Amino acid sequence: MSQDPARVSVRILDRDYMIACPHEERPALLDAAEYLNARMREVRDSGKVVGLDRIAVMVALNMANELLQVRERGTRVCVEAGDKVRALRERVESALGQTQPLEL
Repeated sequence: MSQDPARVSVRILDRDYMIACPHEERPALLDAAEYLNARMREVRDSGKVVGLDRIAVMVALNMANELLQVRERGTRVCVEAGDKVRALRERVESALGQTQPLEL
C-alpha cells in the first residue's frame, strides 16, 4: 500500500507554496527550495531584473546553463577516464605479450 505524498510548504521570495512530494524526497525538496530562494534573492537584490516572473526565468536560465556545463564536464571526464583505461590496458597487454613462457 503506497503512502500519500507529503505536503511540504516552502517559501520563495516571501511567497508560500504548498508542494506534494514523496516523504523520502522531502529533505531534497527543502534543500532545493532553499537554494532557489537564495538564487532568486541574489537576482532580485542586484536590481537588474524586476518582477517575480522575470527573476524566476533568469534564475532558471542560469541554473539550466550550470547544469549543462556540469553534464558536459562529466562527459569529458568519462571520455578522458576511458582513454586512460584503454591506454593502461594496452600497456598491460603489451607487457604481457613480451614475457617469455616459463618452462617447467
